[in-house]
Amino acid sequence: MVGGDASDEIEYLYASIPQIRNIFSVTGKIGEGTFSSVYLAIARLRSGEDCKFALKHLVPTSHPARIAAELQCLTVAGGEDNVMGVKYCFRKNDHVVIVMPYLEHDCFVDVLHSLSFQEVKEYMYNLFKALKRIHHFGIVHRDIKPSNFLYNRLLKKYALVDFGLAQGTPDTQIELLKVLHTKKQGSCSQSHLHTNSGNIPVPREVVLPSSTKQSVKRYWSHSQINPGKSGKEGLLGGSLQRSVFGERNFNVHGAVIHEVSAEKNIKQSKITEAASRKVAARKPVTTKNTSGVVSRKGATGSLTCDCYARDQVCAICLARARQVAPRAGTPGFRAPEVLTKCPNQTTAIDMWSAGIIFLSLLSGRYHFFNAGDDMNALAQIMTIRGSRETVQAAKQFGKAVLCSKELPAKDLRELCEGLRRVCTSVTSGTESDVQKQRAALQTRMIEKLDGWFVGETSVTPPANSSESAMSSAGSMDIGQSGWDRVPDEAYHLLDRLLDMSPTTRITAEEALSHPFFKDLW
Repeated sequence: MVGGDASDEIEYLYASIPQIRNIFSVTGKIGEGTFSSVYLAIARLRSGEDCKFALKHLVPTSHPARIAAELQCLTVAGGEDNVMGVKYCFRKNDHVVIVMPYLEHDCFVDVLHSLSFQEVKEYMYNLFKALKRIHHFGIVHRDIKPSNFLYNRLLKKYALVDFGLAQGTPDTQIELLKVLHTKKQGSCSQSHLHTNSGNIPVPREVVLPSSTKQSVKRYWSHSQINPGKSGKEGLLGGSLQRSVFGERNFNVHGAVIHEVSAEKNIKQSKITEAASRKVAARKPVTTKNTSGVVSRKGATGSLTCDCYARDQVCAICLARARQVAPRAGTPGFRAPEVLTKCPNQTTAIDMWSAGIIFLSLLSGRYHFFNAGDDMNALAQIMTIRGSRETVQAAKQFGKAVLCSKELPAKDLRELCEGLRRVCTSVTSGTESDVQKQRAALQTRMIEKLDGWFVGETSVTPPANSSESAMSSAGSMDIGQSGWDRVPDEAYHLLDRLLDMSPTTRITAEEALSHPFFKDLW
């Protein structure tokens, strides 16, 4: 698990926070993200037993207030109802390491096509339990996706992780999220950089060398994490029953398909926008698109965009003035109000993302949406949910969406069952080949006249395929797995989750009470 590069990074971790070496034996790197790296470590308990932990090392460039807010989310809301908590926290200068128990988990894409319908139901129920808890504390996660909801299929354990992009609702109970909301572009005062979780003693079961016992007694909740202040070290103790990992997790049972980095897409869109604004500066813009684009006009004259009657959004449309609004999250999981730059975003954006996960589970397609920018992402959603519904919902955001032709909403059952039939039709070859064949056939099925128009659902299975080969390809018999009798309640819940309007979208608490989960109450 520890390669040459990983060994160097582990040594860097030890050098950054020396007390880590005296307590933990770091065995390897298990994940990484834009703002952190995650390592597997072992600590010796007083009982003599070795216990595994996940160490999340936050990059020094992270803003102190953001680090403190993430830690407060973990200490206040974490540790219950499938929400990760925190065990300890170390800091020296501008380096911070959050320590959590380790949970080995399955890769979502590896188990997607072999999950029984009952397992899918349990998966979504436990996700809603986690969302209900964080929403109760006024936390908007903003990055709900499979890699941030760890799932151990064998043990039936779940953990919602990574609050690095979290924001607070107006009535949030996380004080530091209020600080981030009011001081988005400035640095926070030191008085706001304390956690409010109180003095939590260090758990006695962990053996701490005598050389580190004094530093352990200085709780991180009373120390500041302002970079540049040397000699400030601390440790925060607490309780946790779940673990946390980064954006890309390495400790899975199978191969990991890496998700597209949101940061990379943001940078690319800024470059495109900067270049296209030079063109748009000469003439005003009128935007039209077959799939639906926000309509804008300039002060003088008009210029018809290049994407009219085509399935792509042109540079002229991309060059229009943009409203500043939060857009953090992962492409493919962003809610319509995020894509349309709605300034007032609520916990409903997490429910939309959960709906996309449910859509993948029911259809067997992951990632379900693949768009290079927000406008094409909205166009893809529109062809599934309908143009009229999109236009009506956009009015609530104060947005005007123009569609050159009416697109009816797709029947969710017909859509999901059609895509799932494609999955079961591919059974031969290696696991990697099977996944590629499935993705290719699904893409051929849905990529029609309007970019994402879903037409006929019949697909001819490849040669040499057989029902008996499904088990070796990661699938299971449809009848035995329950997929031959998916109830209407499942698609009703999916419809409520993918409500284009956040004001009427189902909440996590309401979802838990949905008839779909009646056997789990």
